[in-house]
Amino acid sequence: MKLRPKLCIGMSLAPTWLANEGWRAEGSGIEGLYGLELAADVACRAEAAHLDFVFRPDASFLPLPVMEQSFGFSSLDPMLLITALMHRTRKIGLLTTISTTFGEPYLVARQLMSLHWLSQGRAGWNVVTALQGHENFSMTDMPGAEARYARANEFADVVRALWASFPAEALVVDRASGRYADTDLILPIDHRGAYFAVKGPMNLPEYPGPRLPLMQAGGSAAGVDFAGRIADMVFGLTQDIDSARSMRAQLSARALAHRRQPRDLRLLPGLSLYLGDTREEAQALFQANHVRVTRDQRLARVTEALGVDLKGWPDDRRLTAADLPAGFVSARSPAHCDTIRRIVEREAPQLGELLARPEILASIHWQIVGTVEDAAEEITRWFEAGAIDGFIAVPGGSVRSLELTLGELVPRLAEAGLFRKDYSGDTFLHHLTED
Repeated sequence: MKLRPKLCIGMSLAPTWLANEGWRAEGSGIEGLYGLELAADVACRAEAAHLDFVFRPDASFLPLPVMEQSFGFSSLDPMLLITALMHRTRKIGLLTTISTTFGEPYLVARQLMSLHWLSQGRAGWNVVTALQGHENFSMTDMPGAEARYARANEFADVVRALWASFPAEALVVDRASGRYADTDLILPIDHRGAYFAVKGPMNLPEYPGPRLPLMQAGGSAAGVDFAGRIADMVFGLTQDIDSARSMRAQLSARALAHRRQPRDLRLLPGLSLYLGDTREEAQALFQANHVRVTRDQRLARVTEALGVDLKGWPDDRRLTAADLPAGFVSARSPAHCDTIRRIVEREAPQLGELLARPEILASIHWQIVGTVEDAAEEITRWFEAGAIDGFIAVPGGSVRSLELTLGELVPRLAEAGLFRKDYSGDTFLHHLTED
């Protein structure tokens, strides 16, 4: 059963609709990738659709092979981009990404609270531990999940303590008496932990309004527990409704374990939307966008996910559960691999059919390839089943998918009573908590 009456919807500012072959279309706007106007246009469209927030994912490394064909992880700094968007928008939440593995709590606390002040309560933090990029931060190895989340827990605690170290009520600003602040309320945190030693207090007061929401994106046991402890939202990797239900149940259990209500933690899977006026048009867009993914690359993805070598198999041979090695554990996303395994176990597809599936060709996000009506029906089904609390839109293939998502899909969900028709407040936390 759903935990809230309406969807929470965010929009990724990573231009996924330009990835793969999308950028090559005339008028795609790829030339503006490293400027403000492309992101500002998306943010303004998202605000016109009354979305909860826009957010910029981030990575701190650059895999070069993908740059031959597309822009990959090449991007502007998310904090600077989100800050610039503050001046182009008025109500929508502004969520930036900062890694706890590569950052320092005092700097992050001050940056985020500065953005919260400047945006008048619209800032948010996507708390990530990162999976790669250690070579760029004087590290010889990337820590494992347990170590990364141990640091992340302490990092988040220090940031929140710093925010509280200079409470808004400490500001007196009494011209008559000449008293600016009640310094009895401004206290050092004197933190000494396994990873950080921070005296404090922060040299910026806490914003005198709704607090700054947090999002988390890890799917490991440590990541889910971290989310249950500190997050308002989880950017989930759930490719089918079963994996979404499982993740939602795990998050609810960890929220309760940390004495929180499950409804206060929103599961928002990334939703890759390849949309067209007809299903045939959407399918053609999806296939055209992945035309340069070779058969060998597709076979390698299946092998990596399932541990079965399919080289030499004809396309019309079926892959069944009996063909899968017992006890295989992939290094890839467990949820993604489980989804592919379930496809094989339930459908026993021909190899050619499997290699053409969105789960093999495209991202590890939830995929919908079809019309606006198809997308609305699928989203409604997942939401009403209590598998998700909303989604983060990552349109694919072309600018047309972006336009249909914000111009037709979201309004359709609003007309169905599943999403707001207008903003009732102007802070990020208000959007998240209104019923």
